[in-house]
Amino acid sequence: MLRRLYNWTMSLAGQRNAEGVLFGVSFAESSFFPIPPDVLMIPMVIARPAQWFRIALICTLGSILGAIAGYLIGMFLFEQVAQPILSFYGKQDSFDKVAGWYNSWGGWGVLFAAITPFPYKVLTIFSGATGLNFGIFLLVSIIGRSFRFFLIAWLLSRYGAPIRDFIEKYLGLLFTLFVILLAGGFYLVKFVF
Repeated sequence: MLRRLYNWTMSLAGQRNAEGVLFGVSFAESSFFPIPPDVLMIPMVIARPAQWFRIALICTLGSILGAIAGYLIGMFLFEQVAQPILSFYGKQDSFDKVAGWYNSWGGWGVLFAAITPFPYKVLTIFSGATGLNFGIFLLVSIIGRSFRFFLIAWLLSRYGAPIRDFIEKYLGLLFTLFVILLAGGFYLVKFVF
């Protein structure tokens, strides 16, 4: 099943609407969707290494606009929308306890989440709900997301063939590692914040 999913993702990467899907997934992941856009971006760059910059730009723009949406969800729709999302991730009780500290140091948290597998959408919503300075939020989101997606895309464009061979050879192991990293990010959200 994993091999079929991998082959399907690789075939999607070459389709005409792949960039639109990438933008949509990037947008959604920054505000509410649990699956990171790397799942689609990586095979797209491997399939079209000459377009790495364009693919990274689409992913970054979608992610930043999604982060703004997450911030606005937190700011204007906290009780109706954000509170259930934060509850889903187990963060509703932590909100008041962390809000004061977060407004002093939250920019670093957003930067960390923007670069790592940590669930970014939790901090985009949290930033809006706590009233983190929007300029700081936007700046660290742009820096973090640009760094992450452009670095990954550039590395894949430069070393794509060996990386693709490695991925295809160790697909099961890499998928397990990805799930562990993703679960670890959610664990951090649940028990750290």
